[in-house]
Parts: sequence; structure tokens; C-alpha cells
Amino acid sequence: MRLLLCAMLLAAAACTPVPPAPVTARMVLPDLPPMQRFAGPAVTPPRRANADMAQDFMDLTFRLESGRQLSVFTRFEGPVRVRMIGAVPPSAPEDLRRLINRLRNEAGIDIAASADPGSEISIEFLPMRTMQRMVPQAACFVAPRVGSSREYRRARRGTIDWYTLTSRERVAIFIPSDTAPQEVRDCLHEELAQALGPLNDLYRLPDSVFNDDNIHTVLTGFDMLMLRAYYAPELRNGMTAGEVAARLPALLVRLNPRGEGVRPRHPEITPRAYVEAIETALGPGTSESRRRAAAVTALNIARANGWQDARAGFTWLALGRLSLGYDAEVAEFAFRQSAAIYHSQPGLALHAAHADMQLAAFALSQGRANATIALADASIPVVASAENAALLAHFLMVKAEALDMLGRSAEARQVRLDSLGWARYGFASDTEVWGRLMNIAALSPVQRARHP
Repeated sequence: MRLLLCAMLLAAAACTPVPPAPVTARMVLPDLPPMQRFAGPAVTPPRRANADMAQDFMDLTFRLESGRQLSVFTRFEGPVRVRMIGAVPPSAPEDLRRLINRLRNEAGIDIAASADPGSEISIEFLPMRTMQRMVPQAACFVAPRVGSSREYRRARRGTIDWYTLTSRERVAIFIPSDTAPQEVRDCLHEELAQALGPLNDLYRLPDSVFNDDNIHTVLTGFDMLMLRAYYAPELRNGMTAGEVAARLPALLVRLNPRGEGVRPRHPEITPRAYVEAIETALGPGTSESRRRAAAVTALNIARANGWQDARAGFTWLALGRLSLGYDAEVAEFAFRQSAAIYHSQPGLALHAAHADMQLAAFALSQGRANATIALADASIPVVASAENAALLAHFLMVKAEALDMLGRSAEARQVRLDSLGWARYGFASDTEVWGRLMNIAALSPVQRARHP
């Protein structure tokens, strides 16, 4: 289940007391450039030890997100057909086609798109309001033994309980039809991966979509390795945890020989108290003060455990986000702490970009144009490789404002135009695209001087 976590906020009020004029659907706005699409992610193989990834596999496979233990291993047997039903967004068929190609080529899964009502996996697109009535805290989710929302509503609780499965035969994925193309794609990646394979998410994983920090939005090399292992001939439905664990070492040697030469770090299980604190801090339906208190609780847990990994950086990032609009000094300090942790560890460049985006916004608001451009230029290639159009658009927008600040107007216009093409994929509507652009423009001291 992809949680409805707080999105990255670039609240103008956090950096300047002058908010932009609101953008409404009734405003007459200029035409936007065509939507930009990525050619494909730059996938890198996992760099961790096979021994560590064997433990990751076990924790992902035999435990639900709630912490509940599963008794047996389950997967699909034979070819897997995937159909889409409901109000299918225009961008979804192409994103599903690309994802299925990756699953076939990188994970070795026999999977194909289909229109057959008897397909093993059904992806139904529903209005967000309808989905929220089904599972209030989910941005999108997956359920077993059903093929539609109608079946889901009529099913008994035990029917759609993953704990009761001994094999997978039918699964339904539910995704909002009225959200951004990027969010649709992200849901396709995470939920189809969970429909096929692991059901758990682990905050300790720095290189995976099986992590509720939402840093990675498309399946990574680690994720494909986990799925390839899931469908390896050494495993079968009904195996116990002990039986799977006994086969994993040799299986991973065969699939990932490079992992044998890496020193194990022996990953620790993230305390449930930390998971609950982060979910409270970033989940819906909670007051701002309680969210900030939960973020501080998560930070205290991270400190008590001596973490200096991706979890520690994410905890500071969460505190910074929640402090925007409340205490700008605390927010900027938290983002700097997050960025320092991410930059100090290998393999966390994408994570660092999330913190650096916030620092770029602060730099822009403080009139430090060159610092803004430097942060953007360092992060743009990383973000583009990870196919995060929303984050890429934000970096391009702040860079355009910084270029304007330096009098480089022609460059600024081109960068801003590029940002709008990516923003059309990253955000839900053209109105939201213009709203984001105006919010970032309002951070610039030049713009504030022009519109006091």
C-alpha cells in the first residue's frame, strides 16, 4: 500500500512573508508546452552484500507492513496477465507497457498486458474520493482474491487478507484516476511489484521502492533482483520461512555473483515505534502540532539508535518539511542536517537531492543566486536519471528564477520552459503547474521587489 504521505512542500510563507496570488481554474493562463516523458531509468545493480539482501528478502516477504508475520511464501505460478479497467488516465497505458517490459527483461517474469476479464491482475482506476472511502490512508493499494472495486466492497475481511493466502491467483490494484501522471506511474510500479512479490516496506532500504520514504519512485536494480529471486525455480508456493531461507544463499549467488564479494553489514529491523512516529508525522488526518511532535519522536529514536544512514537523513527531512511555514530557521537547519547525512553516504545522491531542493529554495529566497544554481545543477542529472519529473521541474523552476536574478533572462526563459514540460507530467493539472511556478517565483527577492 502506497501511503498518502505529505508531498514535498515549497511553501512561500516558509521563506518570505509575501505569498503569491492564488491560481484558480477560472484564470486565463497561457498554453503550456507538451508534456515531457522519460526515455527510461538509469538502473544500477544493487551494491550490497548478498547476505544482507537475503535478510532483506526474508523481512520483505514474511512480514506485512503492520508487522504481522506470514506463515508461507506465495507468488503467481505460470503466466501473469495484467488488465486495466475504469477511468484509465491517458498516460497509464504507456507507463504500464514500459513497466511490463522491465519486469520481463530485468526480473524474468512471464507477464503481459491483456484485456481478458480473467486476468490474474486487474488495475482499476477510481476517483480519489472513492478510494479514500475504501482505504482512507492509501494513495493506492493492492488486494488479493478480487478483480474489481465491486468485488472488494463485497468481500469478507478474511477473503482480502494476505495472511490467509497459500498461493496468488487473482489480485486487484486500485489507483486514483484524478492524480498526476507521475503519481499514477509511481503507483503502478509499487503496487504491481507488491502484487507480484514482497508485501512489506522497510525504512532501512536505501535503494528500493519497498520503502515508505517515497524517495525512489520507479523500480530499482535491487527491486528487480528481489522479484527475480521471487520467481526463481528454487522457490515455490507454500514454502515456510525456514525453507526459503535455506535456499536463498545459493539462489543469490546464481542471480547476483557480485554480491558475494561485498562485506555484510547485517541490517537491523527498524523499531515499530519509529515506523508509527513517521506515519503519524507524514500521514493524513493529524494536526500540524502532533505531526511535528511525531517527527521529533522519530528523530529521538534515530539518535538513540545511532543511525547515520538513509533513515537518519529522512527523519531530518521530514522534520524540515513539517517546519516549513512554522519555523523557517528550524526547517533550514533540518534540511542542512539531512543533506549532510545523505551526502556523507554512498548511493544516496537521490536522497540528497530532496534535501538540496529545499536548500535551493532557501538560497533563492535569500538572494543567493549562484548557490541556487549550483544546488540545481548538481541535482538535476540525478533526479532525471531517477525519473522524478515533479522534483526535476522544481529544480528547473528555482534555477530559472536564479538566472533571472543574475540578468541572464534568455537562459532563464528556456529553463523555465523546460520546467513546464516536466511539470505537466509531475503535477495533476495545468492549474497546479502554474501555481507551483508562481509559488517559486514568489521566493525571489527580485519578484518580491517588482510586486510589493
